[in-house]
Amino acid sequence: MPVPETYVIVGASLAGAKAAQTLREEGFTGRVVFIGEETLRPYERPPLTKEFLTGRDPLDKAYVHEEAWYADNDVELRLGVRVTGIDRAARQVRLADGESVGYTKLLLTTGASVRRPAVSGADLDNVHYVRTAPDSERLRAALESGDRRVAVVGAGWIGLEAAAAARGYGNEVRVIAPSTPLRRSLGTELGEVFAALHRRHGVEFVQGGVEKITDSSVVTTAGAEVEADVVIVGIGAVPNTALAEEAGLEVEDGIVVDASLRTSDPDIYAAGDVANAYHPLLGRRIRVEHWANALNGGPAAARSMLGQPVAYDRVPYFYTDQYELGMEASGAWVGGYDQVVHRGSDPAAYVSGDTDDLEFVAFWLSGGRVVGGMNVNIWDVTGDIQALIRSGKPVDAARLADPGVPLGDLL
Repeated sequence: MPVPETYVIVGASLAGAKAAQTLREEGFTGRVVFIGEETLRPYERPPLTKEFLTGRDPLDKAYVHEEAWYADNDVELRLGVRVTGIDRAARQVRLADGESVGYTKLLLTTGASVRRPAVSGADLDNVHYVRTAPDSERLRAALESGDRRVAVVGAGWIGLEAAAAARGYGNEVRVIAPSTPLRRSLGTELGEVFAALHRRHGVEFVQGGVEKITDSSVVTTAGAEVEADVVIVGIGAVPNTALAEEAGLEVEDGIVVDASLRTSDPDIYAAGDVANAYHPLLGRRIRVEHWANALNGGPAAARSMLGQPVAYDRVPYFYTDQYELGMEASGAWVGGYDQVVHRGSDPAAYVSGDTDDLEFVAFWLSGGRVVGGMNVNIWDVTGDIQALIRSGKPVDAARLADPGVPLGDLL
């Protein structure tokens, strides 16, 4: 009797779960083995610093599938299992318990791990990192009383979302960062919008890096001592590439894959946070750590594994919710723009305190072409923004800034 094809997915993540789902939806009848080191079934991570951390939603709402889905769809879900190596010659993955699982095709959706500061006190009990559901549960328990002094190290998306959650419980919050919040993501002008938002909600910003952490404070590189009962560290993530590196796959800021999400081994694929993928629209490789990339990248990798033609060229997309601000961002403009145009309320007036209005769309342009866009408290425009990015055509900046001109008319 012929041995059935076996597709193995390592990394019980959103990307992996959506890949398993797509394999079945596309008619794959072989064996699907889905292996994850966490003991919880796959869940989405944005709620860990949004709805779940703030107490608005239970963790159950974050799960990708109902518990019965895996058995109902003949997906072998192995949780709490660590993969220790890949034997490419034998086409097997080795497990920590000594077992090996053979594969016809292998998908790596191993995600990323939190970056930890190389300072004294980084692993104290009062220091929190948010990457897993247990991390978020532990942090929420520390914040719920509302009487804590909270220091947030890092003013990126994770840090600011955690700061907003902490303030929502009534805690005293200080954010420690070397420069304007979100400067690397949005630039100084729009980063100041988020700084102003947090200041309006009582958050204090302390400039500097971190020298050391104690059980009652954070000492900055500028010599300030920020008293803290709870320390939240959000200074980025590191792709989990150890398995790929040990197996001899090409690795550079993630697992290097082509536009079909195939690695340097034609039978091994990668998707989600860990994949540094060639992007046909951008003409270069890019590693995207956001939810939408996992949601869409997993299915794309599954179709590629099945031999379908795939050119994964989704416009990068991200969203955040902080206090009364809801935002969606599309594109990959960091370091590649020469002009910022906005329509709607004036971000500078909000920063200065001259207005409370916070409804605008910002566009990043390079050579007159839209390379990115961010809609703040304005909805149902993401499709038009992404269409402008995809078109690659020059736009009239004055018309782009005019709310009376539909975005669709600029295409």
